[in-house]
Amino acid sequence: MNKVAFYILAFFVAIIFFMPLFYNVSAYELNPSKILQAPSLSHIMGTDRLGRDIFARILNGGQTSLIIGFLSAAISSIFGLFIGINAGYLKGKVDKTITIIIDLFLTFPTFFLLLALVSYIQASSIILIIVISITGWMGMARMIRSESFSIGTKPYIKVLNLANVSSLKIVFKYFTPLLAPIFLISFTFGVGGAILAESGLSFLGLGVNSPEMSWGSLLSDGKAVLDIAWWVSFFPGLMIFIVTFCLMQISDFLQSKINTKEIQKG
Repeated sequence: MNKVAFYILAFFVAIIFFMPLFYNVSAYELNPSKILQAPSLSHIMGTDRLGRDIFARILNGGQTSLIIGFLSAAISSIFGLFIGINAGYLKGKVDKTITIIIDLFLTFPTFFLLLALVSYIQASSIILIIVISITGWMGMARMIRSESFSIGTKPYIKVLNLANVSSLKIVFKYFTPLLAPIFLISFTFGVGGAILAESGLSFLGLGVNSPEMSWGSLLSDGKAVLDIAWWVSFFPGLMIFIVTFCLMQISDFLQSKINTKEIQKG
């Protein structure tokens, strides 16, 4: 199932980014004569309450959602990696200070922290990437910190420290390769979380602003006509579900692979 999830995700990502090159229907064109048309051969996902083609909007909004998801997860993961390595390698006062900062961030529910930040800023894709990154690095930092402590106790690391080898060289040459699998797992999981966070904010009207669109904003557009035109909300919601589910499955698959290797080594 996990390998299938990877292929499904790759397929949908390819469709979202390359299909617009061949599907020459505008995501913005209003058509009063085609308002709320059900899925058909001419509009495979139907039209919305302004007569716009939902499939074209799914493709356009999907690009926004995926870019926000991947970039915000990348930024938060890299920041969490940096913070976690510093805490686990330097230990002492640095570790205590970083731990307090992590705990302070974790005190606030992530989504409510997102709401608080976005409420005071006019949202856009760039702003959402920054805000989601700010609230998404703590999990990565805690895992990397814990693993860095373990790596730091290995005999060869102690020998390198006694030999006055540069800290940067030790971190990049010896810590980074061992931390890469954890980074990859957390990043994959983080992409799904970021897409859900963006979708939630957009659904509440705090995400991207028109004419920019995302799956969350498309989902929100359909709630007013849900009782008479199910397809307007169904297809954006389905895309959010499929992509995030595949990402979670891939993350679980990577985790199981790493656990299996550790058991074999043991």
